[in-house]
Amino acid sequence: MSASAILYRFVTSLDRTSKRVLLMLVDLVQIPLALLFGLLVDYGQLEDEALAAGPGQIVAFAALLVVCGAVFSLLLDLHRIQLKAYEQQAVMRTGAFALLTGIAGFLIQPMFFSEVLSATTMVIFTMSLAMLSVVTRLVARDILLGIYRHGGKRRRVLIYGAGQTGVQLANALRTDAALEPAGFVDDNSTLQKLMVAGLPVHSPVRLEELVEELNIHRVVIAMPSLSRPKLAQLARRLQNLPCEVRTIPSFSALTGDDGEIQDRMQSLDPVSFLGRKGLEQDMEGVTELYRGKSVMVTGAGGSIGSELCRQVLSCRPTRLVLFELSELALYQIERELSELQGRRRVEVVAVLGSVTDQACVTRVMREHEVEIVLHAAAYKHVPMVESNPLAGLSNNVLGTRILAEAAEAQGVSHFVLISTDKAVRPTNIMGAAKRLAELMVQDLATRSARTRFSMVRFGNVLGSSGSVIPLFEEQISRGGPVTVTHRDVTRYFMTIGEAVRLVLTAGSFTEGGDVFVLDMGRPIRIMQLAHDMIEAAGYSVRDADNPDGDIEIQITGLRPGEKLHEELLIGSQLLGTHHPKILRALEGHLSEIEVATALKALRTAIAEGDDEGARAAVRRWVDGYSPYEEADEAGTSA
Repeated sequence: MSASAILYRFVTSLDRTSKRVLLMLVDLVQIPLALLFGLLVDYGQLEDEALAAGPGQIVAFAALLVVCGAVFSLLLDLHRIQLKAYEQQAVMRTGAFALLTGIAGFLIQPMFFSEVLSATTMVIFTMSLAMLSVVTRLVARDILLGIYRHGGKRRRVLIYGAGQTGVQLANALRTDAALEPAGFVDDNSTLQKLMVAGLPVHSPVRLEELVEELNIHRVVIAMPSLSRPKLAQLARRLQNLPCEVRTIPSFSALTGDDGEIQDRMQSLDPVSFLGRKGLEQDMEGVTELYRGKSVMVTGAGGSIGSELCRQVLSCRPTRLVLFELSELALYQIERELSELQGRRRVEVVAVLGSVTDQACVTRVMREHEVEIVLHAAAYKHVPMVESNPLAGLSNNVLGTRILAEAAEAQGVSHFVLISTDKAVRPTNIMGAAKRLAELMVQDLATRSARTRFSMVRFGNVLGSSGSVIPLFEEQISRGGPVTVTHRDVTRYFMTIGEAVRLVLTAGSFTEGGDVFVLDMGRPIRIMQLAHDMIEAAGYSVRDADNPDGDIEIQITGLRPGEKLHEELLIGSQLLGTHHPKILRALEGHLSEIEVATALKALRTAIAEGDDEGARAAVRRWVDGYSPYEEADEAGTSA
């Protein structure tokens, strides 16, 4: 074992008390040495006539000074100051210790000497003690850091950025037992090849070479003046280095004093991007429909389903049945509703199950005497359903039919299906599945005497899982790029609160078989939304006109089955309702025989795992369905 390793093991084996006692002993030993030096300098020899009392009195005087020094050291907590953290404030305390000891010596010396020692002696003593104490600790600190450096396993750090934060970090790491600063990297050519804080500054062009040459374990980006997107971009650029890459904010940000960063971290309000007034909070007649009833919400753990549960809970039903396929989502919404209940005595029932399980659905409705069903369970992500058409059709179409038939059989008074604008002249399986689900419900509505069936159709929901605003927020936080499928793509938007109030209101307006839509104003250009969100976060868009901007917007192209513009209506006939912002659409539907034929074709294709058979059934029975492949071919031939 090497000498450095032995020293390292010895130092690290000492407990805190031992280290403090050792530091105090070093301070106290220096007091008689400093006194001896002062006497020799002032008098030349200890046998001088001025020191007629003799060596015995000098020793006694020195011993009392040591006692005084020990008291002052304890009062100033010198023994508690870590050697590796010995900096300016600690030096000031050491000077105070020497000064107090010198003053004490001047006051008590008449007790030991017939002639008072000269002031010069005490001044030399005080200065010598101060210098000895400071120099001893600085030397001991360097020796200790050398022991740590050679005996321990300090990881070498290269600091990217030689500004104030980088220098502060380098100074902090000098005394760290685990990390060792090895140098700086900076884009500023005027700093390169200079020494900053005792460390060389290198060009980032040599970064890969430096990591290997200097045996670097970690690169730390210390450039908080850069915008967060540019920091994220730099971090990604360094990810291929054979070492760790970390970023550090400014020290003021770490202490919470960086107001600019705090402002940028505030969450964005989705309502500000609607471009229209939101739907008002209160809707007359809604609460009374759900009060005292047993209400079942399918897809209760989803974005829409969970908000439905919260708002239904405020209507004070007797029972709220949460029907959900995901165990985690069900657990989370049940726990949240339990906390929201307060004094409301609402029975909350959590049920794990699928809407495609007929026996489970029927049993739940019967056991809990369900009176109102709000059907939010669906596979909704267009590319995912496009890749898995059988699963999407089974859940969205057959599941809706099973749920609606069970509701009619159990005498449920109101059944509300949540649909989407993608069901209007769909170009994808998800939209076609939702249109087929509407047709299934409309068919039952024409034949049911006990259950009022209705459908609610709306556009994209701001803030829901998988929607564009959370996606853009995530991309902005990573420094971009923000991805938009097409420069001209537009969408209708509404908030989660608006969507849920529309669903709840539809139940009170329905006469049976109704399709309700919200007057959503003009559709919003996604490109403009991306611009607005970047600027709302405090950044600028990087493009040809502004090459120094923070975040770039990339055009990725329309995904399979995705429309350039969405629609809310199949026909053009609209009727008003009791609410000026909610309209009733008059649309055609399939006959009972046609619905039965469509269901048979779908069930056969799903049972046989026949994707093409399922797509053929959709193409036959969904009016206006134009798969994206056909649209592309038509566009090419034209």
